[in-house]
Amino acid sequence: MENTAERSIQIAVIGDVHDQWEKEDNLALQQLGVDLALFVGDFGNESVEVVREISTLEVPFAAILGNHDAWYSASEWGRKKSPYDREIEDRVQQQLDLLGKAHVGYGKLEFPELGLSVVGGRPFSWGGSDWRNRDFYRDRYGINDFEESTARIVEVAKDAAHQTLIFLGHNGPSGLGDRAEDICGRDWGELGGDHGDLDFAGAIAQVLDLGKHIPLVTFGHMHHRLRHTREQLRTNICTTPQGTIYLNAAAVPRIIQIGGDVVRNFSLVSLQGGRVKTIDLIWIDENGTIHSSTPLYSG
Repeated sequence: MENTAERSIQIAVIGDVHDQWEKEDNLALQQLGVDLALFVGDFGNESVEVVREISTLEVPFAAILGNHDAWYSASEWGRKKSPYDREIEDRVQQQLDLLGKAHVGYGKLEFPELGLSVVGGRPFSWGGSDWRNRDFYRDRYGINDFEESTARIVEVAKDAAHQTLIFLGHNGPSGLGDRAEDICGRDWGELGGDHGDLDFAGAIAQVLDLGKHIPLVTFGHMHHRLRHTREQLRTNICTTPQGTIYLNAAAVPRIIQIGGDVVRNFSLVSLQGGRVKTIDLIWIDENGTIHSSTPLYSG
């Protein structure tokens, strides 16, 4: 494993945005003084203006687009509901163009000053064991099934400049539990079942076998608030014997009002020596100060 000089690295992970992003969010990240920001996608239903605002961020960042970011483009159902003329506009491509190299879906971004690479899983994922939106993935990426998707992610990770990798996905990998309240568990319809991405899980396993070090895998999609009960929240942290921490950052809605204060959340991850030390869910008020903080992990 690379020597990251035991320095502490602060990473802000932004869960599903769903149109809740403002200039104040850009300012909050700058005031936090983080080294890196990671966006797990679902900026809105092809919300180009939200992505445009995020693209102006002065903090180094990486992002992956989610299923809502191709809401009117990925499926026949969505295309029928499109509020704009898709023969004239391609809002998926507009988002990709705005994000540029920061979009790591089926790609990577190197951060030599931090001694790590951020590798993206499959973009626009809906989760689950069915290969959805076949024509979309075929036409945009030349990917036809889970096996080809896994191979693409592994190929990218093998070429990463650093031994320490952070994996960024929209939906999490399979294999982390099949109860409705589990980190990627199905909490609608017939409750229970692992709704994680098979290709993401396969890629992570293969990359670990290659000897790469993966301290953090982070994603969203499966909201912390469960659909079938208000008695508990979804599990948002999983750990593995290999030392990999899995973080579901989808605390939705991410901007709320508490009393007279408008507060916005970020998951704040601290890495030291290439390992996750702490993760806290923090809420920032309009003055840029931490309104409240909930510890999620300490290692």
